[in-house]
Amino acid sequence: MRQRAEAGVRGLCAAVGLSRSGYYRASKQEEEARKQEVELRNQIQAVALRRPAYGYRRVTAELQQQGRRVNHKRVLRMMREDNLLCLRQRRGWVRTTNSEHGLPVYANLAAGMKVTGVNQLWVADITYIRLGREFVYLAVVLDVWSRRVIGWNVDRHLRTELALGALEQALKQRKIQSGLVHHSDRGVQYASQAYTECLRAHQIGISMSRRGNPYDNAYAESFMKTLKQEEVNRKEYGSLEEAQEHIGRFVEEIYNEQRLHSALDYLSPSQFERKQESQCVTGAGQEAQTPPLAPHPHPG
Repeated sequence: MRQRAEAGVRGLCAAVGLSRSGYYRASKQEEEARKQEVELRNQIQAVALRRPAYGYRRVTAELQQQGRRVNHKRVLRMMREDNLLCLRQRRGWVRTTNSEHGLPVYANLAAGMKVTGVNQLWVADITYIRLGREFVYLAVVLDVWSRRVIGWNVDRHLRTELALGALEQALKQRKIQSGLVHHSDRGVQYASQAYTECLRAHQIGISMSRRGNPYDNAYAESFMKTLKQEEVNRKEYGSLEEAQEHIGRFVEEIYNEQRLHSALDYLSPSQFERKQESQCVTGAGQEAQTPPLAPHPHPG
């Protein structure tokens, strides 16, 4: 049987003018290429299943960080073949902002800021979370420079305490420096006496979006969109406590530590901060710049 196979190979090689050694070398290369293709496909599937909302560019970046040499076009082709391109889910909308109040509002200080490091500009926002029979609400505070969530709070109500809980957590995590600005919408929670007094007590500048212009708080809106797509819309929380647990895990372990941001050169917020801190310590770093708030920021 083997002799017949050898004879067949000799005849085939003679027909196409190829040596037997060349034939076996080409066969070995083809087999190796098939193995590498299967291995890469398995890696892509593993990343896509672990991060179901990742597009092909983020999948490519994560593979490259793992040491895999691959370009985004190949990843796109394979994800399309395996039906792994992320699907965007649409859900209903619940109003969380009440700006029809008689409290003082503040000018938009964030629009013209040039952010070059941590604790220069924080942004805050509130969104709803749908449970089986009720809504709960999430308040967050982010550092714009690194997109890191530095404060969050989930509860059943929209009172000032919801937003204040997130702010107090941020104040515990960060060392406040002169010139820090806090930006939010004009919602009653952020305009309340308790909230603004807390900001003033820490000498934090108060900034608010212009009326009817949600893009003024685009970085916070971008995080909320990510949270809904990658966590909330993929789960069904049975209770407030379950929502707190899962959202906390997403924020602290996944979003801050693992999720790659295109605006951060495909690093996670924590990786980005550590990289910049290391560069500052060694003196090799250059001034890191984050684009100012814009009507259509690059998705984070």
